[in-house]
Amino acid sequence: MIDKGWIVQDNGLSRRRLFSACTAFAASAITGCGAAQGDSAQPAPLTAQPISTAITPPAIAPPAVSPAVVAARHAGAQPHAWGVALPGITSGFPAAGKQFALTFDACGGAGNSQLDQALIDLLIAEQVPATLFLNKRWIDADPARVQHLAANPLFEIASHGVAHKPLSVTGRAAYNIAGTVSAEEAVHEVWANHERITEVTGKPPRFFRAGTAHYDDVAVAIVTELGEKPLGFTINADFGATASAAQVQRAMSAATPGGIALAHMHRPKSGTAVGMAAAIPALRAAGFSFVHLP
Repeated sequence: MIDKGWIVQDNGLSRRRLFSACTAFAASAITGCGAAQGDSAQPAPLTAQPISTAITPPAIAPPAVSPAVVAARHAGAQPHAWGVALPGITSGFPAAGKQFALTFDACGGAGNSQLDQALIDLLIAEQVPATLFLNKRWIDADPARVQHLAANPLFEIASHGVAHKPLSVTGRAAYNIAGTVSAEEAVHEVWANHERITEVTGKPPRFFRAGTAHYDDVAVAIVTELGEKPLGFTINADFGATASAAQVQRAMSAATPGGIALAHMHRPKSGTAVGMAAAIPALRAAGFSFVHLP
C-alpha cells in the first residue's frame, strides 16, 4: 500500500514515496505462473550450493532519473497500442553470425517461487549465458539465492516487475490478469523491483519484462524513461512452463540469428530443462552460439 508522503530508509538511501495513493498489489496466477498441474503446494527444497562467502553489494549511487517526475509526466495519458511487440520493445538484436539469446522468467508468488535447479545446472554445464528476469516476490523468497545466481558471470539479472502485472496505464488485462491501472502504478511496478535488484546484487537491471510480456505504448515509454529496456521475445519456448520437453525442443528449433527465447525457471516439474537439454546441443550443431543481450 502506498501512503502519501512516506519516506523509507533502505540500505542507507532515502527515497521519497512516489505516489499519492495506490491499491495493494494482489498476486494473480497467469498462464505459466499459476500452480502447475502436478506441482506441490509447498516449494520444493533447493539443491543449489550455499554461498560460501557473504556478498556485500557496493554502495548504490542515487538514481539518475526521478520516478516521481516520470509518473507525473504520463499521468492521465491515454494509450493507443497494446501487445507484446510494440515500437520501443526489444524483440531481437543485431547478430554477429548465428547468435541467439536465452532468457528465463521467475514469476514468484504462491507456488511460483521455486527454482528449476536442473535448468540452471544445464546452463552452467554447457556454459550457456542467459538473462534471468526475476520478479520481486521471487527475489524476496530467497535473496541469497539471487546473489548466488548474480555471482555467476553466465547470468545477467533483469527485472520481471513487482507483482507480475501486464504493464498498462488503464488496467488492461492479459491472460485474464489485470494490468497496472495508472502511470503511478506502472512506475511502481518497474521501479520498486529496480531498487530491490540493485540492493540485492549491487547492480541495477538493464532490462525489464512485464508480467505476461504485455505493454501499452505509454508503459513502454515509462520503462524507457526509467532507464530500462522493455524486452519482448521472438520464441515462446515453453508456453509459460506448461510445455512438454518435446514441445520446448520443437519451439527452439525455429531459432533465427538475433532471436530471443522466452522460457521459465521457476517450475522444476516442467519440461523446460529437458527440452533445453535437447535444444541447446542441436542449435550448436547447426552453427548457433549463445550470447548475452547487447
